[in-house]
Amino acid sequence: MQFGVFSVSDVTEDPTTGKTVSEGERIKAMVAIALKAEEVGLDVFATGEHHNPPFVASSPTTMLGFIAAQTSKLVLSTATTLITTNDPVKIAEDYAMLQHLAGGRVDLMMGRGNTGPVYPWFGQDIRNGIALAVENYALLRRLWREDVVDWEGKFRTPLQGFTSTPRPLDDVPPFVWHGSIRSPEIAEQAAYYGDGFFHNNIFWPASHTKQMIDLYRRRFEHYGHGAADQAIVGLGGQVFMRKNSQDAVREFRPYFDNAPVYGHGPSLEDFTRETPLTVGSPQEVIERTLTFREHFGDYQRQLFLMDHAGLPLKTVLEQLDILGEEVIPVLRKEFAALKPAHVPDAPTHESLKTAAQRARDLETL
Repeated sequence: MQFGVFSVSDVTEDPTTGKTVSEGERIKAMVAIALKAEEVGLDVFATGEHHNPPFVASSPTTMLGFIAAQTSKLVLSTATTLITTNDPVKIAEDYAMLQHLAGGRVDLMMGRGNTGPVYPWFGQDIRNGIALAVENYALLRRLWREDVVDWEGKFRTPLQGFTSTPRPLDDVPPFVWHGSIRSPEIAEQAAYYGDGFFHNNIFWPASHTKQMIDLYRRRFEHYGHGAADQAIVGLGGQVFMRKNSQDAVREFRPYFDNAPVYGHGPSLEDFTRETPLTVGSPQEVIERTLTFREHFGDYQRQLFLMDHAGLPLKTVLEQLDILGEEVIPVLRKEFAALKPAHVPDAPTHESLKTAAQRARDLETL
């Protein structure tokens, strides 16, 4: 089981002080959070991709490359790579380069994003969102797996005798998660290729998330990648912790009430009841997170959102200390004890490299 944090990179006023950090301060804070994540023993740091205010994460490879140079174990991922509006050729090149620089500690989460205007900014039409996701990803896979590609599609100019450089590290492309909260077509796409499916369920009730994950698992088995319970699933979540619940609720409430994503909507109490948001003691976070397995089955990656809504960096780093010292060790032990032997771990570069070598060995027999 992999545990980590993801950031949406919002620049938001702290409602308790009225202060808003600069873009530069927010970018540096994200780097500090990633370094802290490795320090406290987390496995993954993931950044979103946005091209509009109030977000600053417009260039994930730049940030992840900078973090790669200062870490040694952390898996560096995206919480969204916009497969719809990025050129798949550039994605292939950028993330293969990052893969080499990070020694293989790289994977991606493909997504369509949640900002409609981004499509025309990059010359696309939002009405083609699903079709773009399907066509662009099909090309990306070929660019990573074939040395010379001839290709023609609907949404970009044809390729003739094209070689993407650099080639993936050890000829093993980065593992891909397909992130979606509402589109069954994306769950189908993940299942078709045998890729991972990540449901960022921070805004959704368990019933909806279960429906999407169950669809992915059934189709994963249908396409012959393994049993349904062997499918590769990731989940999002959000927590805020203090030693006792009352303090956590009191401190987090103004941030929740003014958050750009869900502020001025349902109450904190309603949101914590209906979604995975957990505001309370470390033990409450442990108990709530363990229920995810009851709802969705064994899964491979759990990412927490901890740094948005204007929370000051000092507070976020305190939260990471609590997560790393009091929560994750217990979750690791409990999830490991519950996981059946036939359910795989989250893929890593080394495990994918071993599997690829095994497949080559079988071909020579």
